[in-house]
Amino acid sequence: MSENEYWFCLTHRAVEGSEGCRNADRLGPYESAEEASRALERVQERNEAWDNDPDWNDDGPASGDGLADGTPDS
Repeated sequence: MSENEYWFCLTHRAVEGSEGCRNADRLGPYESAEEASRALERVQERNEAWDNDPDWNDDGPASGDGLADGTPDS
């Protein structure tokens, strides 16, 4: 673990260094405090991209859910 790594703490909504909260409660590591401060923005951007990616869109009949004709697979 590098001294120059930063995390965004989801509990405290703040940027932390390596001696912060447990990893399960934070996002990262990031290379700079500024990058860590944008963690929630990046999450939102990625979620929007994935929501609009046709390869990962579960809303249509071609989603691989077995309901192309409206009935479940046997």
